[in-house]
Amino acid sequence: MHSGKPREPTTQICVAKADSIEVRGRDLCHDLMGRLSFTEYFYLLLTGREPTESQRYFLDLLLIAIAEHGMVPTVQAARMTLSADPDSLQGALAAGLLGCGPVLLGTSELCGKLLTEAQARVAAGEDADAVAFGLVQDIRNSGRKVPGFGHPIHRPTDPRAERILTLADVRKVSGSNVAMARRIGAAVSMVWGKPLVMNVSMPIAAVLLDLEFPAAMIKAIPLLARTGGILAHLFEELQNPVGFAMTAHAEAAVTYRRGDQSGD
Repeated sequence: MHSGKPREPTTQICVAKADSIEVRGRDLCHDLMGRLSFTEYFYLLLTGREPTESQRYFLDLLLIAIAEHGMVPTVQAARMTLSADPDSLQGALAAGLLGCGPVLLGTSELCGKLLTEAQARVAAGEDADAVAFGLVQDIRNSGRKVPGFGHPIHRPTDPRAERILTLADVRKVSGSNVAMARRIGAAVSMVWGKPLVMNVSMPIAAVLLDLEFPAAMIKAIPLLARTGGILAHLFEELQNPVGFAMTAHAEAAVTYRRGDQSGD
């Protein structure tokens, strides 16, 4: 049973033949292998186009920026899963990636949506500074947090965010989205009455949008990056297991309290 209007099922990504593999209209073995880096190949797979030098440079930069951040919950979940089943590398990797949501790692996606909304309003004729302030004020009034601002460790600045923005300026790729990110940062300081750290998620989204990266796939960058980081932790876990130690510390850190048994 079809849902929606029936249409011919097609793909433009890849076809495998007896003697060749074609990817996005290019011969995998004789054109792509040995010529493209993995970052360039990923961009081609995703968009159907080979990246410009600036797109490749910043995609590499952003993947490196977000790949590793220590014993974060996604890494803990992966390492503890591997401790339970040392033969399930793919299961442990999946366990870590399943924890990559909007609270941890996935905030760049929300930043992208905020920037896209802001740009749509500016394109409709609204003042850019007023748009930034209005969006931030609405978020504060609703009791929410502005995506891309605040960090439990990095204060007063997130060094990754500072480096991304600096290089975007130096290499002249900063456009309307980087400018809007900075306007939103200024608005956050006014609305909250104090400066909040712009964390790495906002520059990731802003630079990707200014480089014409698909907005719907912004979250793919932290996911792809963190896959590399998690795999490094899993290799270390095989050599130097800490999963059960983390379990023991969790048990020690959480106090059991008997709930009310009265039924009231």
